[in-house]
Amino acid sequence: MQAERLGTVLIVDDTPANLAFLSDALDDAGYEVLVAPSGLTALRQLELIRPDVILLDAVMPGLDGFETCQRLKSRRETRDIPVIFMTALAATADIVRGLGEGADDYVTKPVREEEVLARIATHLARSRSLRRAHSTVEALPRASFTVDADGVLTWQSDRARGILPVSGEPPRLPFAVVDWLARCHQDAGQSARSTTLTIDDRRVLVEYCGEVEGGEHLLFCEPADMTTGEPLARAFGLTPRESEVLRWVAAGKTNRDIGVILGMSPRTVTKHLEHVFAKLGVETRTAAASRALAVLGSGT
Repeated sequence: MQAERLGTVLIVDDTPANLAFLSDALDDAGYEVLVAPSGLTALRQLELIRPDVILLDAVMPGLDGFETCQRLKSRRETRDIPVIFMTALAATADIVRGLGEGADDYVTKPVREEEVLARIATHLARSRSLRRAHSTVEALPRASFTVDADGVLTWQSDRARGILPVSGEPPRLPFAVVDWLARCHQDAGQSARSTTLTIDDRRVLVEYCGEVEGGEHLLFCEPADMTTGEPLARAFGLTPRESEVLRWVAAGKTNRDIGVILGMSPRTVTKHLEHVFAKLGVETRTAAASRALAVLGSGT
């Protein structure tokens, strides 16, 4: 029985000798290997397959590696695949250009087998770690998404797709959101921050949760009309203030955070929560949040 492969690597290089050398080395190391002799061939293959890592020659006739990488990173379906440039170009400007087109790493030719194997393993592990993180966040009962420092949407949960009115290729949040995100990231000493933003005439509550692996930022979002607590007041017979407190408990806020947001002391927040627990027939914050999220998620 053939051993399970470590992952799939697509090699894009116009030199047959390079393709043969790298294919043999990666196959011996336990990888599934795909090859493409040109950038255009690689783009056509990527319409059908999704490798775990791409080794991309920088200098090729026709569509060179720089343009190929730019196209890969501009497509939603392929932009998350790690790209490692292979180049004989020693000039710093050429390396910077490759990274500027979205390449994740580079190796210089002649390629050393140990180095390229180590870099592939590193990027493969990081890519899988991000996918696991996204799967975990996807399971949360709240709409979530990640963006890079430039506001480019790198991932979003199914719930977020119906809330965020983001368009373009690649999809990018408005500058006002990027500016707010930068301020949140710089103010790392605070707890998670929330704000209501207008995106394409739609008001959206966005909550900054922090930086995740790869320099991306995790955020939660929901329609701003859900932040008033009115659905909770109707469902559980709460006062407006009690419903607001419950709404922020469901958002994961502490009593101190809720006090700052609503302009009351933590002791007052605690008193409101006692009334909320009694009306909901629960004894813990977790149980109250679960009931609140069920109402908010159903739109009732």
